[in-house]
Amino acid sequence: MTSAARRPILHRRPSAAAAVAATAALLLSACGSGDGASSTAKAPEPGANLNTLLPDTLQRSKVLRIGADLSYAPIGFKAAGGRPDGLDVDLAQALGQALGVQVQFVDVPFDKLMRGLQASQFDVVMSGMTDNAQRRDGADDEGQKSGPGVDFVDYFITGSSIVVAQGNPQKIGSLDDLCGRTVALQKGTIQATLAERQNQACEKVHKKLTVRTTATDDEALALVAQGKAAADLSDSPVAALAAKEGRDGARFQLAGDQLSQAPYGIAVLKRDTALRDALVRALDRVIRSGDYEKVLAKWGLSAGAAQNAVVNGGF
Repeated sequence: MTSAARRPILHRRPSAAAAVAATAALLLSACGSGDGASSTAKAPEPGANLNTLLPDTLQRSKVLRIGADLSYAPIGFKAAGGRPDGLDVDLAQALGQALGVQVQFVDVPFDKLMRGLQASQFDVVMSGMTDNAQRRDGADDEGQKSGPGVDFVDYFITGSSIVVAQGNPQKIGSLDDLCGRTVALQKGTIQATLAERQNQACEKVHKKLTVRTTATDDEALALVAQGKAAADLSDSPVAALAAKEGRDGARFQLAGDQLSQAPYGIAVLKRDTALRDALVRALDRVIRSGDYEKVLAKWGLSAGAAQNAVVNGGF
């Protein structure tokens, strides 16, 4: 866990995948969603009261409950005294101000966030969650339908990276180098899907990729430090911070180029269209005001900036 005083400076690495350019172009355009949910409706006039766009229950309570796994620095974590901090926390506070509500974080393990959202334990999920078709469709890790799915309000562009022990003792330079080895990653993350796809490639050359899932990314890093895993797969900002600062005395480095790019999104139940659209307008207002860039700059994450809110812009 890091302290609030840490300010990592992260640099985006180019990806060779053609999908990277498509994702970035979508987020940087003024276009609408990838799933038919409109994010291009005429925005309210400057200074309009966005609170009136919220569902009646939120207008009355004046509190937006946000589910998050607060163990993922610098995206969302607990600072001194247990105070929520990080990129998502600061952006959520700015969104709450634009909407005229307080934001309240509910700390939940990452793989239980969607279940908690469906059970109305909180109103939205904002936890460094990648917008992808599987989550929008409500499918589980095996691709089976497990819920009604969600809509995403995309707000940041990120990617995945490989983290290895300092010195890279196993000479890992790409996903292919993990074939025949063990990789660690946090349960329920997009990296689990990435590892599963890579394992299919590894099996073709008869070198099985063993995947060990953990409750947190710090636990995955510990397996790398102990030599029980060749690498950890995690989101690029989190991986870069681990390489910069280490964990519990262990030192790490990034291996190879960034693997892919995709947007982080705020997950909203599909039936909550009013809340989704209010968040779109609030995010656009925060971006136009300059507060969005100030938050990203604070955390050294300006390279992931989006120019406008997009609904369901992931692949």
